[in-house]
Amino acid sequence: MTLAASLALVRAASAAAISVVDDSGATVTLDAPAHRIVSLAPHTTELVYAAGGADLIVGAVNYSDYPPAARQLPRVGDNQALDLEKIAAFKPDLLIVWRHGNAQRQIGALRALGIPMFFSEPKQLPDIAANLHKLGELMGTVPTADKAAQDFSAKIARLRGQYARRPVVSVFYQVWETPLMTLNGDHMVSDVMRLCGGRNVFASLTPVAPTVSTEAVVAANPDAIVTGRYGDADPAALPKSLDRWKSWTELTAVSHRNLFAVNADWLDRPAPRLADGAAQLCEALQTAREHLGR
Repeated sequence: MTLAASLALVRAASAAAISVVDDSGATVTLDAPAHRIVSLAPHTTELVYAAGGADLIVGAVNYSDYPPAARQLPRVGDNQALDLEKIAAFKPDLLIVWRHGNAQRQIGALRALGIPMFFSEPKQLPDIAANLHKLGELMGTVPTADKAAQDFSAKIARLRGQYARRPVVSVFYQVWETPLMTLNGDHMVSDVMRLCGGRNVFASLTPVAPTVSTEAVVAANPDAIVTGRYGDADPAALPKSLDRWKSWTELTAVSHRNLFAVNADWLDRPAPRLADGAAQLCEALQTAREHLGR
């Protein structure tokens, strides 16, 4: 093959359209790798950076605070109110959207802008690695993205091998205190529980983040109660949101000192740091087993 023919093949390959299927089942097609990206959820900001898009992201929503460089990005609102004019002004060639976090009325308005959208909503642990790979394809950063995906998958595999077959611990995961909210079995946190040998006592409820009563928690009698720890809170101190349970001494979680807090940003955001949150949760549930004598 001549040099000219080789160069022609390279140019043809580079000009070929890029297509991936996002978490909504839609096919996202770009004529060329994205070079101006706006991220519309904190977890998608983390995914973009991890997949090699640090120089490509031009705007993000509030609370996009990791990695530290993301704190300097121009803001385009939050999941309740996006600034559509500002988004359009950035002239993005790709929007990364949280399908159920960004209000449906806003998604309709975003579609009207005519900008390609990739919906990201990982529900199980392998979906995070898949998101990283697909974003790498869309950004032309596949080697970096696949390395991040492999590193994440390896961490999860180690935790699965260490904890998944240990005695089951029933868990109530408290998302919010007033009203009392939890997560059901479709949420990523439940997949992490299973990884750690845990069982979500409210897995069968709907919607994904249902409100429950104190009486329902007492009736479920979980072996452990876990909540998220936010910001710079002392990791050695339990959040005040767990104080409500201390008077329910008949609860197994209370009588066996199985009240725990994990880093909420790590565990609640479906991005690579979730592996660190999973390690924290697995350690907490192992402590619960020891307290229960299992």
